[in-house]
Amino acid sequence: MTLQPHTVNGPSPAHSTLRASHSDERVPLEIHDLTVAYHKKPVLWGIDLTVPKGKLVGIVGPNGAGKSTLIKAVMGLIPLSSGWVKIFGEPYKKNLVRVGYVPQRESVDWDFPVSVMDVVLMGRYGRLGLVKRPSRQDRDVARECLDKVKMLPFANRQIANLSGGQQQRVFLARALAQESDLYFMDEPFGGVDAATETAIITLLHELKNRGKTLLVVHHDLPTARNYFDMLLLLNMRVVAFGRTEEVFTYELLQTTYGGRLTILSEVAHAVGQREA
Repeated sequence: MTLQPHTVNGPSPAHSTLRASHSDERVPLEIHDLTVAYHKKPVLWGIDLTVPKGKLVGIVGPNGAGKSTLIKAVMGLIPLSSGWVKIFGEPYKKNLVRVGYVPQRESVDWDFPVSVMDVVLMGRYGRLGLVKRPSRQDRDVARECLDKVKMLPFANRQIANLSGGQQQRVFLARALAQESDLYFMDEPFGGVDAATETAIITLLHELKNRGKTLLVVHHDLPTARNYFDMLLLLNMRVVAFGRTEEVFTYELLQTTYGGRLTILSEVAHAVGQREA
């Protein structure tokens, strides 16, 4: 059966010394007919997506649905079998400095001997180039970003000596230091404690309110309905994309998760809570 994606058309500022969103009014992210295959087996198929500016978008779907693959394909980290991606109307490589990325924590080598401050300063390298050293202003930005995620007291600590939640906060600070306009985050809530999860979602909403656009891979359905103002339901194809209140329905989630009973009990509970 060919799924026809359900689309619904789906903006507010807060003070900070970090750079506000670029005034560019072009669409942050456009994807057309994107297909990705591993060993000739499609992982994503015919993805069409247009994400408006200043939205916090959750990407949800079952394991193996292609959520992380979508982010990596958009960022040029893996090759496309077909289709194209535009970031603010241009190829990704022309707008690297405007894109921030938080990878899955499990994909990072945490044993690399580097301090918390060094990690956050990596977020400035796109603006510095390869030869320039971080300036005092870069260090001030890095300290502000660490302060925002409540990790400034750990600035000189080795990254390997932090808890999982603390490591995730540091990677968020690095993304903040990039002062990007479009952010991709791959399961930033994975394996963190409740306090860190609250801090992360608060920060994401602050970024959105400053005009940033964020796409976040997320696996927890009950919180998805509260965290995001738009949802992308993905299972190799786009099942639905639109305002959370319009696509977070039992029918669309059932289609997305393919009738998996353990997941569907979560869906029924989450939808029931929403309608109560």
